[in-house]
Amino acid sequence: MIFHGFVQAGGGSTRFGTDKALVKLGGKSMLERTGELLASVCQDVNIVAPRGKYRDAPWPVLADGWPGEGPLGGILTALNYLNETNPTNESGTRKHGPCSFAVILSCDLPFLTKEFLSFLKDRALSSGAQVVVPESSSGLEPLCACWCSDSAATLQAGFDAGGRKVSEAMKRLRMEVLDHSSWERFDNENRLFWNMNTPEDFREARRILEAKAR
Repeated sequence: MIFHGFVQAGGGSTRFGTDKALVKLGGKSMLERTGELLASVCQDVNIVAPRGKYRDAPWPVLADGWPGEGPLGGILTALNYLNETNPTNESGTRKHGPCSFAVILSCDLPFLTKEFLSFLKDRALSSGAQVVVPESSSGLEPLCACWCSDSAATLQAGFDAGGRKVSEAMKRLRMEVLDHSSWERFDNENRLFWNMNTPEDFREARRILEAKAR
């Protein structure tokens, strides 16, 4: 089964004060770090972002179909892209298998690991769920999840009806939630899904990574 990686980089970074996709940790931008992480476990990588952004990125950029409408629009952009590139045939089945999988990540997860993403893929393959999503102490982590392309129609219906909250949209789907007992072995320091929302978060992430590199 083929997995496709998508970096979600459509946010406004309002609390951060600057585009956090472009801030550098360990000499690489968060956009590069996230893309390379996805490339290590997926067949290909695309960036979902507002039209015209990241022209010099090493991966193709998909224009967010609903810029300014939040992460659900970016998720739909990725899933609709997969459905366009792997359409159904006359019998209603997909030409290249029953479902394409999208591993969708936000670009502000500095401590995410290849090992966890490999585990996430394995769970998606063995699950009948349309989305496999970890749950941390902060709640569901939909921007670190594996989505089946056949979930797009259900998500789109809710979106068209005015729904924008990803956690609510996911309740319309067959969902498998990975609780702490599922992923704790990948995260000895409780940082796996820690994201950078503010400049202070960025400085803390840089401090931690620099200390590890010594």
